[in-house]
Amino acid sequence: MSGLDWPGLMRAGLSGLGLAPDVFWKLTPAELVLMLGDPGAVAPLNRARLDELARAWPDKNKEG
Repeated sequence: MSGLDWPGLMRAGLSGLGLAPDVFWKLTPAELVLMLGDPGAVAPLNRARLDELARAWPDKNKEG
């Protein structure tokens, strides 16, 4: 067994998200979890976080 709750995932995808069956079955489990808004998922990188990382880890030029 895969360890995935397929009946629950199908209910969430087909009923909760309103996906057509062919669309549901083309998704990977990770894509479905992302669409469902998994509360444990990491937030996508936004511009403010990118700027923060750029300040913390600046690119070095070829001379430096």
